[in-house]
Amino acid sequence: MNGPGEILRASAARFGDKPALVTAARTLSFTELDATSDRVAAWLAGRGVEPGRPVSLYAQNRWEWVVAYHGALKAGAVVNPVNVMLTPEELAFVLRDCGTAVVLTSGEQAATVVGLTRDLADLDTVVTFGEAIEGAVPFAELLACDGPVPQVETDPDSPSTIGYTSGTTGHPKGAVQSHRAVLWNCAATATMHGRTADDVVVTALPAPHVYGNVVINGTFLAGGTVVLMERFHPGETLRLITEHRATLFEGVPAMYSMLLADAALEQADLSSLTRSTVGGQTIATATIERWEERSGAPLIELWGMTEIAGLGTTHPVHAPRVPGSIGVSLPGVQVRIADLEDVTRDAEPGQPGELMVRGPVVMLGYHGNPEATAETIEPDGWMHTGDIATMTAAGHVFVVDRRKDMIITSGYNVYPAEVERVLAAHPGVALVAVGPVPDAVRGELACAYVVRAAGTETTEEELIAYAGSRLAAYKRPRLVRFVDTLPATSTGKIMRRELIKQF
Repeated sequence: MNGPGEILRASAARFGDKPALVTAARTLSFTELDATSDRVAAWLAGRGVEPGRPVSLYAQNRWEWVVAYHGALKAGAVVNPVNVMLTPEELAFVLRDCGTAVVLTSGEQAATVVGLTRDLADLDTVVTFGEAIEGAVPFAELLACDGPVPQVETDPDSPSTIGYTSGTTGHPKGAVQSHRAVLWNCAATATMHGRTADDVVVTALPAPHVYGNVVINGTFLAGGTVVLMERFHPGETLRLITEHRATLFEGVPAMYSMLLADAALEQADLSSLTRSTVGGQTIATATIERWEERSGAPLIELWGMTEIAGLGTTHPVHAPRVPGSIGVSLPGVQVRIADLEDVTRDAEPGQPGELMVRGPVVMLGYHGNPEATAETIEPDGWMHTGDIATMTAAGHVFVVDRRKDMIITSGYNVYPAEVERVLAAHPGVALVAVGPVPDAVRGELACAYVVRAAGTETTEEELIAYAGSRLAAYKRPRLVRFVDTLPATSTGKIMRRELIKQF
């Protein structure tokens, strides 16, 4: 097997009519997924999509998205999974930058995409998963295609995917991932988490995101069943875990906070869960403990990023627990903690430095951007992650925070994640994010943005005092602002910078 486009064919041969994908609209077996994606591949090839041409997927989670992803890979195309939260302007930039030939999208977004075809020279075909509209081809036409399935020889080191970063400091950059990187990540993650054909995985992680992709395709690789939600809703998640006797739930920290706060939790049957996973952002130890106590199963922390096609570190499912750590490196992957002033040197043992990664999961580079590639990947192959971390002698990594999110107050470094972990343990806090506010004397101060737990009247003074008894004086939040919600990405990851803009 040379790439992710070969997963379905191999799994269909082994698991046949076993359910592979369950959605609200349709359930497909491995055989059905393989056959329908073959038809999509045949249609794309017949439409003139040659190997190496980008094909974009722009839709919420749905069975058609998964079929289109595998169909595009079988045709030899390079998949461009697009975040559905992008504005039309941001979408136009991504489609233009990668030079996409075909966009497959949902009905509610099809008109927007069709409107972009006038300004994008490379884009000549729009396919809609919804109702047929003028200027777009209905997905049913692809599923009815009986043309020959292209026989593409996959070079494992050639591009498989162009995944765009969030673009928080300007235009997003397209991380080009090889077939080897994506397949390796799916296989190594499945191994570390002990996935088997007996697993039933409930997830609402977006399929376009690398975490969601690894969850879906790593499960297919092992022969397990994916119960895919269109969007995350805590009550519906608990219902699906109960109904399908799920063995795995996979999400981001905010999802676990919302599940623990939902009224349906009391009646939910979580006894089938054998483990859960959490990534995308640091999580409070108190949240881990509460979820593990309620579910009776371990919550496995992990860390990854778009530029490495998914995970870089996690815990082996049967290894001794190391709470608060994002685990150890995946098989075949190296990680190190670099000195913040000199990347060629390792940080002193136990001291924070930049987490760096090297190995088969590292991207080929940023699409059409050699300058950004050179800034991110050192000549010896070590890639900058932008995360501040420490590492134990046994190789367990502890993320301190994002380097760009660090608050500097009176010359001291304050890491928002550390403050968030403390405040999240307060019973009156449902969700919390910490960001800087300018101060004429200290430069910056830490401000906590808090969503109160239902039925509580927690005050600013109470939370500041609570943090004050648990944090050094310079780390304590000086302000608390109560909000109804926290801005989040499509994965549920809290966007601290958006809070700063709003206030």
